[in-house]
Amino acid sequence: MINIKNHKTLNIFDPFAFLGPKRKKLIDTSWAKLFRDQILPELPVDKIFKKYHWFMGRPTKELYAMLGVMILQQMHDLTDEETIHQYAFNLEWHYALGITDESDQESYLCPKTLWAMRHLLTEQNLYRVLFESVTDKLAQVFSVDTSKQRCDSVHLFSNMRHLGRIGLFCHTLKKFLVNLKRHHKDLFEALGQEWTDRYLSKQGEAIFSMVKPSESIRTLENLGADLFFLIERFKEKESITGMSSYQLLVRLFKEQCSVEQNAEAQGPRVLIKPNKEVPSDSLQNPSDPDASYDGHKGQGYQMQVSETYSEEEEEEKTLSLITEVIVEPAHKSDTDALIPLIEATQKRGLGPKKTLVDAAYGSDENCQKAKALGVEVVSPVMGKPLENTLTLTEFTLTSEATVSACPQGHTPVKVKHKKSKYIAVFGVQTCLGCPHLKDCPVKPGKKGYYLRYDDKILRLAQRRAHEQTPEFQEVYRFRAGIEGTMSQMDRKTGSFYTADKDLRGK
Repeated sequence: MINIKNHKTLNIFDPFAFLGPKRKKLIDTSWAKLFRDQILPELPVDKIFKKYHWFMGRPTKELYAMLGVMILQQMHDLTDEETIHQYAFNLEWHYALGITDESDQESYLCPKTLWAMRHLLTEQNLYRVLFESVTDKLAQVFSVDTSKQRCDSVHLFSNMRHLGRIGLFCHTLKKFLVNLKRHHKDLFEALGQEWTDRYLSKQGEAIFSMVKPSESIRTLENLGADLFFLIERFKEKESITGMSSYQLLVRLFKEQCSVEQNAEAQGPRVLIKPNKEVPSDSLQNPSDPDASYDGHKGQGYQMQVSETYSEEEEEEKTLSLITEVIVEPAHKSDTDALIPLIEATQKRGLGPKKTLVDAAYGSDENCQKAKALGVEVVSPVMGKPLENTLTLTEFTLTSEATVSACPQGHTPVKVKHKKSKYIAVFGVQTCLGCPHLKDCPVKPGKKGYYLRYDDKILRLAQRRAHEQTPEFQEVYRFRAGIEGTMSQMDRKTGSFYTADKDLRGK
C-alpha cells in the first residue's frame, strides 16, 4: 500500500516548535530547510507508483522520505549502517525529510528497505531523474546563470577487484558454473566432478593463484579451452544461452581468444590473443561487465561533468551548479562528450552560451557543431606547432580568406579558391631567395611554391593565434575552477582519479 505525504501543504501547528527559537533559527538556516521546502516536494515519487498497490498490502515507508534518504546518503557519503542511524536519530534529517512522528513506523528504517529502494531506483533508471529534478529546482530557486559553463572529465574506479587475465578467466567460468548449478543442477552434474574441483573448490582457486609467470600462457590456453568447451556444449540450449553468465563467457572468449582449425590436431585449437589485440572495452570483471579500460588511468568508468561559473571576483558568493553528469565507459574519448553535454543541458533549459573546455574537447568539428547550437567553445587547439615555424595567420588574407601576401610582403602569382579549399602559388625565384623558406609552410611544386589550406586549417590557425592574446587568457583562466570541483568530490568519495594532478582515491 502506498504511503505518501503532501509536503506542499503546510501544517496547522509547527511539529518542530519544541526546538525553541535559537535551535529553530539554526535549522532554518541550514541545508535541511532548503531540502524540505524546495527539493523534497519535487522528488519523482510518481515514477515508482507502479511498483506498489494503492490500498493492498503492508504500507510502504513514506515514499518522499525514502527518495530523500537516497539523496542524503550520497550527499553525506554514508554507509548503509550510518544512513539507518542518521534516519533514526538525526533531528536535522527528520526536519529535511518531513518526519514528524518519533514512532518506529516513521522514524526507523531497516537495511532491507534501503536495499529494496536502491534496487528499484537502479532497475527503473531513476537516478538520472533524481539528479535532473534536484538540479533544475536548484537552478530555479537560486536563479543560476547558466550562460557560462565549463566541462571536464574524471575517472571513476570500479568497486570491483582488478583481475589479471588468469583471474578474469577463472572468475567468469566460476560465475557461470555457480549459476548453472543453481538453476540447472542436472546439467551441472553431467559435467563431472572435475569441474567442481577445478573452479568451485578452494583448492582449485589456490592452484590458479600460484601460477608461475613462465606457465601463464599455457594456463590461459587451458582456461580458454574450458571456456570454448562450455560455450559449444550449451550453445543449442536456449535456457542456458539466455543466462547473463553464459553471455559473459561468449563475450570473454571473443575478446580474449581465437580458434585455429588444425587438420593434424583433433578438433580446433584455442589460442590466446596478445595483450595488444584485446580491445580497451573488453570485460574487466564479470561482476562489473560495464567497466572498461583506459591505458592511462586503469579500469572503471569516466564521468563527464558540466558546471556553471562566474567571472566575478567574489565567485564564492555566486552559486556554482553542476548542470549535467554523464557516466560512460573509461575507454571513451573526451572528444565525443562535448556535444552530448551541451544538448543534454539545452534540453532542460540549462544550456550555456559559452563553455570552457580543454584541448581534448575543443576539436574543430566540436566547435562547429557547438556553434550551430548557439554555443561558443573556448579551448586551446590540440597539439603545438613547431618553434620558429611560420603559420597561416602570418600571411595577409583578404576578406574571402585568400592570400594576398606572404609574411615577407611578396604577393602570390596565382590564387585558387574552390569551395572550402584554397591554393596560393608563389614564384620559384621569390621563395628560393627568402631567408625563411625552411620555416615556411609552402611546398615546392611544378610551377612554383604552393600554399594549400582549407577552412578547417584556417580556423585552427586563427584559434592558435588567438590563444596567445591577453583576451583569451583572461577568459580561459576560469576553466581551472572545475579542477577544484573534481578535487572536492574526490576527497568526499575517494573513488576518483584526477589525471591533471595524478591523484587517485583510496
